[in-house]
Amino acid sequence: MSLHDDAVLVLEEYGGHRGREPHGEQDELRQTYLDHLAAHPDGMWKACGAGHLTASALVVDPERGRVLLTLHRKLRMWLQMGGHCEPQDATLVAAALREATEESGITGLTLLPGGPVRLDRHPIPAPCHWHLDVQYAVTAPAGAAERISDESLDLRWFPYDEVAEVADASVVRLVERTRARLEQGS
Repeated sequence: MSLHDDAVLVLEEYGGHRGREPHGEQDELRQTYLDHLAAHPDGMWKACGAGHLTASALVVDPERGRVLLTLHRKLRMWLQMGGHCEPQDATLVAAALREATEESGITGLTLLPGGPVRLDRHPIPAPCHWHLDVQYAVTAPAGAAERISDESLDLRWFPYDEVAEVADASVVRLVERTRARLEQGS
């Protein structure tokens, strides 16, 4: 199965259960992503000028009630770990885990069950126009030590309640949905 096919399956299964938003904005985004992939066989790759899917993961330490954010080198914003899919990525979740591991320096991250936590579409500068981000969440192992990557100016753990002071609304929504997912699992 190709990465493109995996993304279609992930998106077809997304929404409507396990606390996800089954209607409204998330359902509209899900359809936008599916339409994009149907119209663009290269829609998984950075080279797709109409935009492309990306994969990200919020690194969470639920025992301490905090998340690890990266101060993105180019955007100069506090964000979750994530980025472009690569040819070696067999699945969207593999891409998200790879990006989270590379950008956090933490090995042994564990995916939260239930598939993507959220979808987020955001504009980017030309030549591309859109990132269609599929957002997952991962938990860090006990005693994990983060390490700043070349893509980051800084890495920092933030208590859940402080994220809104440093990050934009998309990150705040991702933290909220991740916390809801964690509460459902406990």
